[in-house]
Amino acid sequence: MSVASAAVSSLPGADAADGGNSQAVKAQLRLREMVLAGDLPGGSRIAEVAIAELLGVSRTPVRSALMRLEQEGLLQALQNGGYAVRTFSERDVADAIELRGTLEGLAARLAAERGAAPVVLREARACLARIDALLREHALDDAAFSRYVAFNEQFHLLLAEMSGSPVIAQQLQRIVNLPFASPSGFVVVQANSPAARDMLLIAQDQHVQVLDAIENREGSRAEALMREHSRIAQRNLKEALHGSAEHSLPGVQLIRRRD
Repeated sequence: MSVASAAVSSLPGADAADGGNSQAVKAQLRLREMVLAGDLPGGSRIAEVAIAELLGVSRTPVRSALMRLEQEGLLQALQNGGYAVRTFSERDVADAIELRGTLEGLAARLAAERGAAPVVLREARACLARIDALLREHALDDAAFSRYVAFNEQFHLLLAEMSGSPVIAQQLQRIVNLPFASPSGFVVVQANSPAARDMLLIAQDQHVQVLDAIENREGSRAEALMREHSRIAQRNLKEALHGSAEHSLPGVQLIRRRD
């Protein structure tokens, strides 16, 4: 089993849950939920003592959780101490998505030029087969969308692994951890769209094409396909901010819309 398959076999934070006793990680997960749900509004200062009392833990794990969320990009350290909930411009998010597309394009090109490990290629094909099975349904419910998100993230992790470059894989992981920059960051927007399944079919076709290009050692084509693939996320960003789905996307209230 590849590193990517092991990494996506559970939801974010599951590794910490396996430990079961990490108050710092539990505090981190709860604080992230509160920020994305709008319980801690953008720009608001985090009161460490109040959060510790709310979560029923000491200040030490809360302090650790705040540091981790700053590293994720959800919080910003204040000059006079403490942290505040970050907000993001629409351009910030668009640039992060563009950067992800650029790096994933590079990863795809290197995978094609260097030759991807057969075991990783097989796992990627199996992942796409699972997505195909989901998309054979005429309508997708919430559970199906959740499975799609998991499979989609797995494919993108496998793509980074195919590059054979730990440096690129590490940088990609840093980027996808930025708020809203992950491959599935805005896919939930499609759940409320009449064209949801059609958009996912387009994304899946791009997945298949890029994997074909990698296997055929077509580096330039693989790179161009992944750059184009990120445009779907850009479209979903605009829909989330200016369409009718904005209230269904966790954390979207942290994004400042363009005038």
